[in-house]
Amino acid sequence: MPDLILSVASVREVAERVREITLAAPDATTLPPFEAGAHVEVRLPDGDTRPYSLVDLEGSAAQPLQYVLGVLLEAESKGGSRYMHALRPGDSVTVSAPKNSFSLTDSAAPALLVAGGIGITPIASMATALRAAGRPYRLVYAGRSAAAMGFAEQLGACHGNGLSLHCDDEAGGPLPLAPLLQAATPGTHLYVCGPRTMIEAAREIAAAAGFAPEQVHFELFEQAAPQSGDQPFEVEIASTGQVFTVPADKTIIEALEAEGIELIHDCLRGDCGICQTGLLEGEADHRDVVLTDAERAANNLIHICVSRARSARLKLDL
Repeated sequence: MPDLILSVASVREVAERVREITLAAPDATTLPPFEAGAHVEVRLPDGDTRPYSLVDLEGSAAQPLQYVLGVLLEAESKGGSRYMHALRPGDSVTVSAPKNSFSLTDSAAPALLVAGGIGITPIASMATALRAAGRPYRLVYAGRSAAAMGFAEQLGACHGNGLSLHCDDEAGGPLPLAPLLQAATPGTHLYVCGPRTMIEAAREIAAAAGFAPEQVHFELFEQAAPQSGDQPFEVEIASTGQVFTVPADKTIIEALEAEGIELIHDCLRGDCGICQTGLLEGEADHRDVVLTDAERAANNLIHICVSRARSARLKLDL
Protein backbone atom coordinates (compact mmCIF):
# COMPACT_ATOMS: atom_id res chain seq x y z
CA MET A 1 0.00 0.00 0.00
CA PRO A 2 1.39 3.45 -0.86
CA ASP A 3 2.30 6.00 1.78
CA LEU A 4 -0.41 8.28 3.13
CA ILE A 5 -0.20 12.07 3.21
CA LEU A 6 -2.11 13.14 6.31
CA SER A 7 -2.79 16.40 8.10
CA VAL A 8 -2.12 17.13 11.76
CA ALA A 9 -5.61 17.53 13.24
CA SER A 10 -4.51 18.31 16.79
CA VAL A 11 -1.55 18.32 19.15
CA ARG A 12 -1.74 18.26 22.93
CA GLU A 13 0.50 17.60 25.90
CA VAL A 14 -0.53 14.42 27.73
CA ALA A 15 2.47 14.18 30.09
CA GLU A 16 5.91 15.63 30.67
CA ARG A 17 7.70 15.55 27.29
CA VAL A 18 4.87 13.47 25.78
CA ARG A 19 2.59 14.78 23.05
CA GLU A 20 -0.51 13.24 21.57
CA ILE A 21 -0.48 13.91 17.83
CA THR A 22 -3.66 13.21 15.91
CA LEU A 23 -3.47 12.72 12.14
CA ALA A 24 -6.35 12.64 9.67
CA ALA A 25 -6.90 12.50 5.93
CA PRO A 26 -7.21 16.01 4.41
CA ASP A 27 -10.65 15.06 3.01
CA ALA A 28 -11.73 13.46 6.32
CA THR A 29 -12.12 10.01 4.74
CA THR A 30 -11.63 6.77 6.64
CA LEU A 31 -8.03 5.65 7.04
CA PRO A 32 -6.72 2.08 6.55
CA PRO A 33 -7.67 -0.15 9.51
CA PHE A 34 -5.15 -1.53 11.96
CA GLU A 35 -4.90 -4.08 14.75
CA ALA A 36 -3.75 -3.55 18.31
CA GLY A 37 0.03 -3.25 18.53
CA ALA A 38 0.40 -1.75 15.05
CA HIS A 39 2.56 1.21 14.11
CA VAL A 40 3.06 3.59 11.23
CA GLU A 41 6.39 4.82 9.92
CA VAL A 42 6.59 8.60 9.78
CA ARG A 43 8.83 10.07 7.07
CA LEU A 44 11.21 12.75 8.34
CA PRO A 45 12.31 15.76 6.27
CA ASP A 46 15.66 14.05 5.51
CA GLY A 47 13.87 11.03 4.03
CA ASP A 48 14.51 8.74 7.00
CA THR A 49 11.58 7.15 8.84
CA ARG A 50 10.63 6.54 12.46
CA PRO A 51 8.02 4.06 13.74
CA TYR A 52 5.30 5.25 16.11
CA SER A 53 2.62 3.03 17.61
CA LEU A 54 -1.04 3.74 16.98
CA VAL A 55 -3.02 4.50 20.12
CA ASP A 56 -6.61 3.25 20.13
CA LEU A 57 -8.51 4.15 23.29
CA GLU A 58 -11.98 4.20 21.74
CA GLY A 59 -12.14 0.96 19.76
CA SER A 60 -12.06 2.67 16.37
CA ALA A 61 -9.19 0.68 14.82
CA ALA A 62 -11.45 -1.12 12.32
CA GLN A 63 -12.66 2.12 10.71
CA PRO A 64 -10.39 4.90 11.93
CA LEU A 65 -11.01 8.48 10.96
CA GLN A 66 -7.81 9.45 12.75
CA TYR A 67 -4.47 7.98 13.74
CA VAL A 68 -3.39 8.92 17.26
CA LEU A 69 0.30 8.82 18.19
CA GLY A 70 1.97 9.34 21.54
CA VAL A 71 5.50 10.73 21.15
CA LEU A 72 8.11 11.17 23.86
CA LEU A 73 10.67 13.92 23.28
CA GLU A 74 13.90 11.95 23.58
CA ALA A 75 16.86 13.65 25.26
CA GLU A 76 19.19 12.01 22.73
CA SER A 77 16.84 12.37 19.78
CA LYS A 78 18.36 11.79 16.34
CA GLY A 79 15.68 14.05 14.87
CA GLY A 80 12.53 11.96 14.98
CA SER A 81 10.98 13.10 18.24
CA ARG A 82 12.16 16.68 17.73
CA TYR A 83 10.43 16.74 14.35
CA MET A 84 7.26 15.24 15.80
CA HIS A 85 7.16 17.69 18.71
CA ALA A 86 7.52 20.61 16.29
CA LEU A 87 4.38 19.63 14.35
CA ARG A 88 1.40 21.97 14.50
CA PRO A 89 -2.25 21.59 13.38
CA GLY A 90 -2.50 21.85 9.61
CA ASP A 91 0.98 20.48 8.91
CA SER A 92 1.26 17.63 6.40
CA VAL A 93 2.88 14.36 7.43
CA THR A 94 3.74 11.37 5.26
CA VAL A 95 3.23 7.99 6.93
CA SER A 96 3.21 4.37 5.86
CA ALA A 97 0.16 2.18 6.01
CA PRO A 98 -0.12 0.45 9.43
CA LYS A 99 2.28 -2.41 10.10
CA ASN A 100 2.26 -4.86 12.99
CA SER A 101 5.10 -6.89 14.46
CA PHE A 102 3.63 -6.87 18.00
CA SER A 103 0.15 -8.32 17.64
CA LEU A 104 -2.11 -10.08 20.10
CA THR A 105 -2.35 -13.84 19.72
CA ASP A 106 -5.63 -15.56 18.98
CA SER A 107 -5.37 -17.41 22.28
CA ALA A 108 -8.30 -17.01 24.68
CA ALA A 109 -5.85 -17.27 27.59
CA PRO A 110 -5.58 -14.36 30.03
CA ALA A 111 -3.30 -11.50 28.98
CA LEU A 112 -0.95 -9.60 31.25
CA LEU A 113 -0.11 -6.25 29.66
CA VAL A 114 2.92 -4.43 31.08
CA ALA A 115 3.99 -1.00 29.86
CA GLY A 116 6.93 1.14 30.86
CA GLY A 117 6.85 4.85 30.02
CA ILE A 118 5.99 5.61 26.40
CA GLY A 119 5.66 1.85 25.87
CA ILE A 120 2.04 2.39 26.88
CA THR A 121 1.12 3.36 23.31
CA PRO A 122 0.78 -0.14 21.78
CA ILE A 123 -0.21 -1.68 25.11
CA ALA A 124 -3.16 0.72 25.46
CA SER A 125 -4.52 -0.43 22.10
CA MET A 126 -4.18 -4.05 23.21
CA ALA A 127 -6.19 -3.35 26.35
CA THR A 128 -8.90 -1.70 24.25
CA ALA A 129 -9.07 -4.72 21.91
CA LEU A 130 -9.16 -7.24 24.75
CA ARG A 131 -11.89 -5.35 26.58
CA ALA A 132 -13.98 -5.18 23.40
CA ALA A 133 -13.54 -8.92 22.81
CA GLY A 134 -14.44 -9.81 26.38
CA ARG A 135 -11.10 -11.52 26.92
CA PRO A 136 -9.50 -11.56 30.39
CA TYR A 137 -6.62 -9.14 30.85
CA ARG A 138 -4.75 -7.05 33.37
CA LEU A 139 -3.04 -3.77 32.45
CA VAL A 140 0.01 -2.62 34.44
CA TYR A 141 1.48 0.78 33.60
CA ALA A 142 4.75 1.95 35.16
CA GLY A 143 6.48 5.30 34.93
CA ARG A 144 9.00 7.39 36.79
CA SER A 145 6.25 9.71 38.09
CA ALA A 146 2.55 10.36 37.63
CA ALA A 147 3.34 13.53 35.71
CA ALA A 148 5.34 11.54 33.14
CA MET A 149 2.63 8.96 32.42
CA GLY A 150 0.61 9.89 29.36
CA PHE A 151 -2.98 8.68 28.85
CA ALA A 152 -3.25 7.48 32.49
CA GLU A 153 -6.53 9.30 33.19
CA GLN A 154 -8.18 8.00 30.02
CA LEU A 155 -6.98 4.48 30.74
CA GLY A 156 -8.39 4.63 34.26
CA ALA A 157 -11.77 5.67 32.90
CA CYS A 158 -11.73 2.83 30.35
CA HIS A 159 -10.35 -0.04 32.40
CA GLY A 160 -11.17 0.74 36.03
CA ASN A 161 -9.86 -1.95 38.35
CA GLY A 162 -8.26 -3.70 35.39
CA LEU A 163 -5.55 -1.01 35.43
CA SER A 164 -2.70 -0.82 37.93
CA LEU A 165 -0.44 2.25 37.97
CA HIS A 166 3.09 2.19 39.38
CA CYS A 167 4.95 5.46 39.93
CA ASP A 168 8.62 4.87 40.65
CA ASP A 169 8.99 8.02 42.76
CA GLU A 170 6.02 7.14 44.98
CA ALA A 171 6.85 3.43 45.26
CA GLY A 172 10.54 4.03 45.94
CA GLY A 173 11.78 2.12 42.91
CA PRO A 174 10.92 0.37 39.64
CA LEU A 175 7.97 -1.94 39.13
CA PRO A 176 8.64 -5.29 40.92
CA LEU A 177 8.15 -7.73 38.05
CA ALA A 178 8.85 -10.98 39.91
CA PRO A 179 5.74 -11.08 42.14
CA LEU A 180 3.61 -9.84 39.24
CA LEU A 181 4.67 -12.63 36.89
CA GLN A 182 4.83 -15.32 39.56
CA ALA A 183 1.20 -14.60 40.48
CA ALA A 184 -0.06 -14.83 36.90
CA THR A 185 -2.63 -17.50 36.06
CA PRO A 186 -1.06 -20.52 34.32
CA GLY A 187 -1.24 -20.11 30.55
CA THR A 188 -1.22 -16.32 30.71
CA HIS A 189 0.35 -14.51 27.77
CA LEU A 190 2.66 -11.65 28.70
CA TYR A 191 2.90 -8.54 26.52
CA VAL A 192 5.53 -6.03 27.57
CA CYS A 193 6.71 -2.79 25.98
CA GLY A 194 9.13 -0.29 27.38
CA PRO A 195 12.83 0.23 28.07
CA ARG A 196 15.39 -2.47 27.31
CA THR A 197 16.03 -3.12 31.01
CA MET A 198 12.34 -3.83 31.63
CA ILE A 199 12.06 -6.20 28.66
CA GLU A 200 15.21 -8.13 29.52
CA ALA A 201 14.13 -8.47 33.16
CA ALA A 202 10.61 -9.52 32.16
CA ARG A 203 11.92 -12.22 29.80
CA GLU A 204 14.27 -13.62 32.45
CA ILE A 205 11.67 -13.58 35.24
CA ALA A 206 8.94 -14.99 32.98
CA ALA A 207 11.15 -17.93 32.02
CA ALA A 208 11.90 -18.63 35.68
CA ALA A 209 8.18 -18.40 36.50
CA GLY A 210 7.34 -21.08 33.93
CA PHE A 211 6.20 -19.00 30.96
CA ALA A 212 6.88 -20.78 27.67
CA PRO A 213 8.72 -18.66 25.05
CA GLU A 214 5.59 -18.47 22.90
CA GLN A 215 3.72 -16.89 25.84
CA VAL A 216 6.08 -13.89 26.03
CA HIS A 217 5.67 -11.01 23.57
CA PHE A 218 7.53 -7.72 23.62
CA GLU A 219 8.42 -4.56 21.75
CA LEU A 220 11.32 -2.27 22.56
CA PHE A 221 10.78 1.49 22.56
CA GLU A 222 14.40 2.47 22.16
CA GLN A 223 16.34 3.28 19.00
CA ALA A 224 19.85 1.92 18.48
CA ALA A 225 22.44 4.31 19.87
CA PRO A 226 26.24 4.19 20.04
CA GLN A 227 27.69 3.08 23.36
CA SER A 228 30.81 4.28 25.08
CA GLY A 229 33.78 2.31 23.79
CA ASP A 230 32.23 1.32 20.45
CA GLN A 231 34.90 0.74 17.80
CA PRO A 232 34.85 0.33 14.02
CA PHE A 233 34.88 -3.23 12.68
CA GLU A 234 34.68 -5.00 9.34
CA VAL A 235 31.81 -6.96 7.84
CA GLU A 236 32.36 -9.51 5.07
CA ILE A 237 29.48 -10.49 2.79
CA ALA A 238 29.76 -14.26 2.27
CA SER A 239 28.06 -14.36 -1.13
CA THR A 240 30.33 -11.77 -2.76
CA GLY A 241 33.45 -11.57 -0.59
CA GLN A 242 32.98 -7.80 -0.25
CA VAL A 243 34.32 -6.26 2.94
CA PHE A 244 32.95 -3.07 4.44
CA THR A 245 33.86 -1.06 7.52
CA VAL A 246 31.16 -0.29 10.08
CA PRO A 247 32.04 2.99 11.84
CA ALA A 248 31.70 3.36 15.59
CA ASP A 249 28.65 5.59 15.21
CA LYS A 250 26.80 3.51 12.60
CA THR A 251 24.93 0.19 12.70
CA ILE A 252 25.68 -2.68 10.34
CA ILE A 253 22.48 -1.93 8.45
CA GLU A 254 23.35 1.76 8.09
CA ALA A 255 26.85 0.97 6.86
CA LEU A 256 25.74 -1.66 4.33
CA GLU A 257 22.81 0.32 2.98
CA ALA A 258 25.13 3.29 2.46
CA GLU A 259 27.11 0.98 0.16
CA GLY A 260 24.00 0.11 -1.85
CA ILE A 261 23.26 -3.28 -0.30
CA GLU A 262 19.53 -3.97 0.02
CA LEU A 263 18.49 -5.45 3.35
CA ILE A 264 15.22 -6.51 4.94
CA HIS A 265 14.48 -4.89 8.29
CA ASP A 266 11.78 -3.08 10.23
CA CYS A 267 12.09 -2.00 13.85
CA LEU A 268 15.78 -0.89 13.94
CA ARG A 269 15.63 -1.51 17.70
CA GLY A 270 16.52 -5.19 17.94
CA ASP A 271 13.11 -6.51 18.95
CA CYS A 272 11.24 -7.67 15.83
CA GLY A 273 13.76 -10.24 14.55
CA ILE A 274 13.21 -9.42 10.87
CA CYS A 275 16.88 -8.51 10.24
CA GLN A 276 18.21 -11.72 11.85
CA THR A 277 21.20 -12.90 9.81
CA GLY A 278 23.43 -15.94 9.91
CA LEU A 279 26.85 -15.32 11.45
CA LEU A 280 29.50 -17.53 9.82
CA GLU A 281 32.68 -16.17 11.40
CA GLY A 282 33.60 -13.71 14.13
CA GLU A 283 32.21 -12.93 17.56
CA ALA A 284 29.05 -10.85 17.92
CA ASP A 285 28.30 -8.21 20.52
CA HIS A 286 24.60 -8.98 20.89
CA ARG A 287 22.39 -5.99 21.67
CA ASP A 288 18.99 -7.30 20.62
CA VAL A 289 16.23 -8.52 22.93
CA VAL A 290 15.20 -11.43 20.68
CA LEU A 291 17.88 -14.11 21.06
CA THR A 292 17.92 -16.37 24.10
CA ASP A 293 21.06 -16.80 26.18
CA ALA A 294 21.63 -20.16 24.48
CA GLU A 295 21.30 -18.63 21.00
CA ARG A 296 23.73 -15.88 21.92
CA ALA A 297 26.21 -18.44 23.20
CA ALA A 298 25.91 -20.40 19.94
CA ASN A 299 27.14 -17.26 18.13
CA ASN A 300 25.65 -18.19 14.75
CA LEU A 301 22.95 -15.53 14.49
CA ILE A 302 23.05 -11.73 14.70
CA HIS A 303 20.53 -8.91 14.52
CA ILE A 304 22.28 -6.42 12.30
CA CYS A 305 20.12 -3.43 13.22
CA VAL A 306 21.69 -3.10 16.68
CA SER A 307 24.35 -5.74 17.36
CA ARG A 308 28.04 -5.15 16.71
CA ALA A 309 31.31 -7.12 16.82
CA ARG A 310 33.70 -8.14 19.55
CA SER A 311 36.11 -9.39 16.90
CA ALA A 312 37.80 -7.34 14.18
CA ARG A 313 35.55 -8.82 11.47
CA LEU A 314 32.20 -10.56 11.10
CA LYS A 315 31.36 -12.80 8.16
CA LEU A 316 27.63 -12.62 7.45
CA ASP A 317 25.47 -15.07 5.55
CA LEU A 318 24.31 -12.47 3.06
